Amino acid sequence: MNIPNNAWIVVLDGEKFLLLRNQGDPDLPDLRIIAHDEIENPPTVEQGVERPGRFPDAGHGYSAVQQTDWHLLEKTDFAADISDRLKKWAMQNRYKDLVIIAEAQTLGRLRKQLHQEVSIRLIAEIDKDLTNLPTDKLEPAILKLCEVND
Repeated sequence: MNIPNNAWIVVLDGEKFLLLRNQGDPDLPDLRIIAHDEIENPPTVEQGVERPGRFPDAGHGYSAVQQTDWHLLEKTDFAADISDRLKKWAMQNRYKDLVIIAEAQTLGRLRKQLHQEVSIRLIAEIDKDLTNLPTDKLEPAILKLCEVND
């Protein structure tokens, strides 16, 4: 798959987001970073400071309530936030073509929340985590993934 001129490429996981635009043409892409974001999301044990709640059970004791996974909740909220941004930008016609590259769980969370205006612009979804690559290795990795997914 060639990446069209001015296409947007979103690279994300549950905590990091990178937005690139192809400034070049489909045959000779030139990917430029146009936005990025990252959230601080410590493990649940560091976020939840209280013990799980308890409630009386049918017998003579109490049962514990399952601990909330605050870490996972933050990742879900982050995917929702990115989905909202993509929707807003689509409604403003800021992009025509979109490629999403994300690890499987984040891709699944994001896919559920994409607005129709975003979905009609989506030309590819690629299940791969590239968020930890240095910027000089990011463009070659994206281009290689797009060739493989042709």
